Amino acid sequence: MKTNDKIKIIDLFAGIGGIRLGFEIASKNNIECVFTSEWNKYSVATYTANFNDLIVHGDITQINEELVPEHDILLAGFPCQPFSQAGLKKGFSDTRGTLFFDIERILIAKKPQAFLLENVKQLKGHDKGRTLATIIEHLKNIGYENVQYEILKARDFGLPQNRERIYIVGFLDNSVKFKFPKPTKLPTKVGDILEKNVDEKYTISDKLWEGHQRRKISNKEKGKGFGFGIVNENSEYTNTISARYYKDGSEILVEQKGKNPRKLTPREAGRLQGFPDDFIIPVSDNQAYQQFGNSVAVNVIEKVAEQMLKHIKPKTENKKHIAQQHLPAMS
Repeated sequence: MKTNDKIKIIDLFAGIGGIRLGFEIASKNNIECVFTSEWNKYSVATYTANFNDLIVHGDITQINEELVPEHDILLAGFPCQPFSQAGLKKGFSDTRGTLFFDIERILIAKKPQAFLLENVKQLKGHDKGRTLATIIEHLKNIGYENVQYEILKARDFGLPQNRERIYIVGFLDNSVKFKFPKPTKLPTKVGDILEKNVDEKYTISDKLWEGHQRRKISNKEKGKGFGFGIVNENSEYTNTISARYYKDGSEILVEQKGKNPRKLTPREAGRLQGFPDDFIIPVSDNQAYQQFGNSVAVNVIEKVAEQMLKHIKPKTENKKHIAQQHLPAMS
């Protein structure tokens, strides 16, 4: 297939490229990424080791939207940054000062056919639901009236992890009947992502293990939850891996017979998020844990992408269709 025939995407707040990877898998590589933005140098190192981009652009807040190439789909796993007090006082009319504003200004300038935004599930209830309502309102006001959202669970799509995220999908074409994917309900087992031979360095120290157990007892007494989470190869799924996993590994510890539990290896952390074993990890363990913890469940993205790609039209056909939608009515 010629490059010009490929569906063009841009990858904002790209991290290590998990959203892009899901789209590449879903499209069977019928995707061309024409613009990437990521400011973290360690994430950029991982991204460029795995994708063939010549340039990863830095801080999106410093990039003029007119310099962003034309594209069909905008992808963004944007940080959930609270809306400013100034914005709140304006009745949620102002997104400036938030990172959503950078997505908004690119959508206004380039009008891609569709977008996918991914965020923590707490966005749905943030500020009693008003933050999400503001985002949806802004998207509709700039032409994306066909917008919907859903909270999807990684464990419903074949990954042994209790990870829930909100996915916001919008189309410029109002006639598109997009539906979120149904859970695949594939059985999950933690043993499927565990490595066979693991270095002793991943076994936690006596001091750390004692600390975890002590905090668990203390937290339980205070009604604060149960501290660490421990799994074995027969467990159905783990807790959600987060960017802080590198600190002590407490949310996911793997049981070991006759010794202290261990942390996941970076490769296991990648598998837990749906990254293939040929995904290159060129950074330290600590950086890898942060990167995978900050990334997305690739299996979920793949299934959302499959549904979105059904509605992406070839360039000429799409321009004609959108133009017809906006023609004035005949008198």
